[in-house]
Amino acid sequence: MYPTAELFKLPIQERLALVEDLWDSIAKDSQDLAISDELRAELRRRAQDYRDDPENVVTWEELDARLDTLR
Repeated sequence: MYPTAELFKLPIQERLALVEDLWDSIAKDSQDLAISDELRAELRRRAQDYRDDPENVVTWEELDARLDTLR
């Protein structure tokens, strides 16, 4: 476990530099998080469905209520 309580005590400039370093390391390693062609196609299909009919959506509250009936 990292000493996050100590990190929160750093001056804001040092915390910002740390965030930038962490973000850069995530970006560098992000190729390990590549999505499959199938998932990319599904995401594009869903985005197009939304563009075609933006009123055909379910809110988080509606989805949560539906899931409650399955729990």
